[in-house]
Amino acid sequence: MIRRLFSSSKNVPRVCVVGAGPAGFYAATHLNKKLDSVIIDIIEKLPVPFGLVRYGVAPDHPEVKNVINQFTKLAQQQNINFYGNITLGRDLSLNQLRQHYNAVLLTYGAEEDKTLNIENEDAENVIAARSFVGWYNGHPRDRDLQVDLSGSIAAILGQGNVALDVARILLSPIDELKKTDITEHALQKLAESKIRELYLVGRRGPLNVAFTIKELREQIKIKNCNTIWREDDFVGVADVVSNLARPRKRLTELMLKSLSDSLKEQPAENVHKFFKPIFFRSPHQFLVDDQKHLCGIELACNKLIGDKMEELKCVPTGDIEILKCSLAFRSIGYKSVQVDKGLNFSNGLVINDKGRVIESESEDLAKLYVAGWLGTGPVGVILHTMGNAFQVAKVICEDLQKNNHDYSRGGFEEISKNILKNNNPVVDWQGWTKIDKFEIEQGKKNGKPREKITSIEKMIQIAMA
Repeated sequence: MIRRLFSSSKNVPRVCVVGAGPAGFYAATHLNKKLDSVIIDIIEKLPVPFGLVRYGVAPDHPEVKNVINQFTKLAQQQNINFYGNITLGRDLSLNQLRQHYNAVLLTYGAEEDKTLNIENEDAENVIAARSFVGWYNGHPRDRDLQVDLSGSIAAILGQGNVALDVARILLSPIDELKKTDITEHALQKLAESKIRELYLVGRRGPLNVAFTIKELREQIKIKNCNTIWREDDFVGVADVVSNLARPRKRLTELMLKSLSDSLKEQPAENVHKFFKPIFFRSPHQFLVDDQKHLCGIELACNKLIGDKMEELKCVPTGDIEILKCSLAFRSIGYKSVQVDKGLNFSNGLVINDKGRVIESESEDLAKLYVAGWLGTGPVGVILHTMGNAFQVAKVICEDLQKNNHDYSRGGFEEISKNILKNNNPVVDWQGWTKIDKFEIEQGKKNGKPREKITSIEKMIQIAMA
């Protein structure tokens, strides 16, 4: 492994970034730009970088992944180091990191999904959307996910962009997906899918959807797929459109137009799939057969009460509706994990003030910071993450520049020499470029941008070759 360091590194502040996703790379970019000299070590749990850009962005959205080019330019600089296959809380502790750096920034994101905590949630074919996304995007954690697509009706619980990503992958023509970097195992399974009706279930109304107009526009344009709305869900919506903020107004107008079109037009003969958003419904329990297989969802019907639109409350009416389906995806958000006992956690977040982690001060340990979903919660798109990462990096710069620091700390050299347990092989940037090259070559064989390696063992084998 080649370590690229300044010859005068003893006089240079060392910053450790834990997490090689967009928050980590954006923060590192700002630190590198604003500080006259700095050594930045990016530590990542997986052998490969880019986090949610690699494993969260839908395969049919390659333009969103272009930011990888920017991250790559940064990582190729002499004072930036990537060290993959290192897990905080397993291979080293937070305090150990803080002893050898001048600042430690945590950006490891939100890697677990929120649960509904309702009856039969553990039934077969009730799947976390996060796991399904990881499965078709090649995340090693989800490579063996079992997805039964043999039924004709499925439901997605939640109405955010991730929910629409799942819907689009399930309903898009297979010939279009073949051109993307979707994993081959997912492609084969989707080619055999019998899903014909897909429900998108929301607790509140059309004015409260969390998806954005771009994702909805793509969804309603899918070939050979009709979008069918419930007219009753939109009672009174047209009356308030003019009072909405512009982004919400445009999104609502698109839904109303799609509703109007669906009421006028008869499905074309070649339409054989149906996308069905429904509102004012909350999952009450999953229904299963004798073999514990999902056969439906009991939905509680809701209504909105209150005078002001922004203050409306969603309450159950007492009515129940049964949605028959053999597959359900839970898409109600992600949560972060407390990987080290030294972290102050509350409501799934590291407690912080503008990125500074709130804790008792210690002169012996580096200051601790947090950016991205670990500090803000899993909200917003990559652009939102970028803004937050830049703000936190600005705070780190201010702290490093105004304080008299001891810049003689050993950084990763000391970490690797004295602390790393388990003797796990560490994958550096050179190792990642070997993996990258291999994936692109494998993809070319099938006319795809890349074929991702889903085995950590194989990643390491290629990186170390």
